[in-house]
Amino acid sequence: MILICFGTRPEWLKVKPFVEQLDNVKLLFTGQHADLLKDIKVDYRINIGNETNRLDQIISDCLMQFPEGDFDVMVHGDTVSALACALAAFSRKKRIIHIEAGLRSHNLTQPYPEEGYRQMISRIADINFAPTSISARNLEREHVIGDIHIVGNSVLDNLTEYKDECEYTDKVLITLHRWENHHWMDEWFKELNEVAKKYSNIEFTIPLHHNPAVRKHKDLLTNVNVVPALPHNEMLDLMSKCKFIITDSGGLQEEGTFLNKKIIVCRDVTERPEGLNTGHLTLCKEPKDLMGLVDTINRDYIIKESCPYGDGNTAIKVKEILDGYSNS
Repeated sequence: MILICFGTRPEWLKVKPFVEQLDNVKLLFTGQHADLLKDIKVDYRINIGNETNRLDQIISDCLMQFPEGDFDVMVHGDTVSALACALAAFSRKKRIIHIEAGLRSHNLTQPYPEEGYRQMISRIADINFAPTSISARNLEREHVIGDIHIVGNSVLDNLTEYKDECEYTDKVLITLHRWENHHWMDEWFKELNEVAKKYSNIEFTIPLHHNPAVRKHKDLLTNVNVVPALPHNEMLDLMSKCKFIITDSGGLQEEGTFLNKKIIVCRDVTERPEGLNTGHLTLCKEPKDLMGLVDTINRDYIIKESCPYGDGNTAIKVKEILDGYSNS
């Protein structure tokens, strides 16, 4: 049996294909995004750090509430839920399966704290499912003890039905929320507003993140279509039909690339460098550089290179590999 652990919306999207594909699983929800469970039935629910949101409290809560049983533990990516559940599994001598292993920016502040969390999980994971050869090489260079398998990124398993519906319309999707952009979110929003003013024939839409550090600057976006956070299916519909994307999100780098979109990444560095090599991604390190990059991409927005992050069959590959462990 495999206990699949998750606590956030992005995690759920990336573990959902394994819930659908693997034979004998149970679900543990950590409560990190407390309102997530409207339509998801889980076997275990714990509550981590809801009162203080301090790392010591989160890990302590998880260690104390983590269920006992005969199972392997699957965690995904780099959230505090993944770290806490991996540590709880390690303390109980459970086999740890790490999905989306090996992503690295090689800068502990970019993104913070996720870069640190995923490196810590890699030290104790028994099986590492890396999305690409670059992420696998990162793990090899770190001499991790666990086995390494390249399987692609599971979020793409959710997108296959949208890939054939892709088109380019006069719409641009924007998302900004990263901690490392909070200190100058006002500057990003001012520049985005100028871009939208210049390209008034294009509808720039930003589903606004719930974080107060983002929301407090929304009045700067007078030329941008500001909407509430969208359900994932509506985000995918907008993504499949937009001209290009402006974001600091990791998941959108993968999803947008799979849907043949060029993406301006508002960060100094990306832990997904494969898209830089194929031309899908372009880094925008400062707000003042945004207008020039939009000018360039708006002239040449179609890309035909294949997605470097996977083919939409990650869960099937993981199942075949895990079946091999069970039979050995």
